[in-house]
Amino acid sequence: MDINAYIESGILELYVAGSLSEEENREIYKLMLKHPEILQEVLEIEAAVIKLTAATSRGTKARIFALIKEKLQFNNNKQSKVVEISKPKYNWFTYTGWAAAIILGIGLYWVLNQNQQLESDLKVAEKEQFSLETQIAEAEADLEDSKELLNVLRAKDIITVPLGGQGNFADTYAKVYWDKNSKQIYLDAKGLPAPPPGKVYQVWSLKLSPLTPVSLGTIDDFMQDENKIFEIENLNESEAFGITLEPTGGSETPTMEQLYTLGVVASNP
Repeated sequence: MDINAYIESGILELYVAGSLSEEENREIYKLMLKHPEILQEVLEIEAAVIKLTAATSRGTKARIFALIKEKLQFNNNKQSKVVEISKPKYNWFTYTGWAAAIILGIGLYWVLNQNQQLESDLKVAEKEQFSLETQIAEAEADLEDSKELLNVLRAKDIITVPLGGQGNFADTYAKVYWDKNSKQIYLDAKGLPAPPPGKVYQVWSLKLSPLTPVSLGTIDDFMQDENKIFEIENLNESEAFGITLEPTGGSETPTMEQLYTLGVVASNP
């Protein structure tokens, strides 16, 4: 870009006077930030406008009037027809100078607001990008967890125990995947309804002869887990598994009237 040619084009004078479009104002503002020569030229044009305003002050009117008479060859010793010129109501040079300054101020204020809006938009975009990256990371972590769970459920030595609905809860169901080596069970509770307020599901390991229930704990995060698959430690030689609905905090013994599902571990052939 030829800086000198651009300066001599006259567009900077129009910029100071506020005669350009918003797009042209933005372009010149960018060039001012990039090229100190253009910024300096704009400052000098503004200074010239201020000097022009000062030139119309009261102190210089008499000198200007005398100069006009001299150019018109008026002679005080000769009688001349004098046409009285009334004092103009408005000092247009002064108002033009102030107008240019006001327009320049408005332009700079608009550019400042545009920059602030741009910064705000960038912050919003950064937050949205961070949120998207977080969601992607969480999705990748969930995918890894799902792959690991599938590998466990497909393991050769895993014991599968279906839990059928009981009594008034015949439509409910669940399934236990028991890994004796790791002493863990994976409970698939997708077939259970949402527990009512103040209630939780409690999982039981059962010995059948004599009937001896041992609590494996409550499912406190039932509503928060979308997959409804829960990993639970089981140190018992279980012969059956059951799920009851109990008050928050669980019970020492299962409430049989609230027995939702029950399943017996298949005996080895």
